[in-house]
Amino acid sequence: MSVEFLWDGRAQPTRGPKPALTLEGITDVAIAVADAEGLAAVSMQRVAAELGKTKMSLYRYLPGKAELVALMIERAIGEPPELTAGSWRAALTQWSEQLFAAYLKHPWSVDATVGRRPLGPRELGWMECALAALGAGSGLTGAERLDAIAVLAGHARMLAQQAAARLDEDGMNAAMSEVVTRHGARFPQLTAAMRETAVEGGQNQAFTFGLDRILDGLAALIDRRSARS
Repeated sequence: MSVEFLWDGRAQPTRGPKPALTLEGITDVAIAVADAEGLAAVSMQRVAAELGKTKMSLYRYLPGKAELVALMIERAIGEPPELTAGSWRAALTQWSEQLFAAYLKHPWSVDATVGRRPLGPRELGWMECALAALGAGSGLTGAERLDAIAVLAGHARMLAQQAAARLDEDGMNAAMSEVVTRHGARFPQLTAAMRETAVEGGQNQAFTFGLDRILDGLAALIDRRSARS
């Protein structure tokens, strides 16, 4: 897997006919395939066919599928956000919301951003952006700051993955309601919570609720560190 390819690009040939394709065009076609059919549908052969080219012709532009997927991530998720919020908490809220929105727009990116793979400047830029928002002056160690960003990203990934699989809270509640109607006596706490939700509302807030609780925990830890110093 070529990391240099993502950072330095690949020089265009100076002789011969003008290239018929561009990296941006190849990547956009791959993204369109993934958006419509999922990441598993993306292959060098499939993308070449969509472009009306041979599979081997794509290797003039990029080394292979791993690099293609990395380019897809870079292009789909885009540049790191420009955070305008003042406090670290507001900034990380903004960062998490924008990452969640990016995952929702391109559900395949959830699977594409796990495991060993080439990492591009935009993906690392998102991490840099979040770490800058949290700040070295938070009193947290470098490892704790990295873990905090991993937890926030993981929360966005999990909820986006559920949304992509259509395991939304409404669907889960409907499925549980049917069972609880028949067997509610065996699950009194679940039955009570669902009845309360039906009356008072408040469902479908898992992303915001979870994000607030994560940030509450960070705030408590930062306050303790500040008190010690």
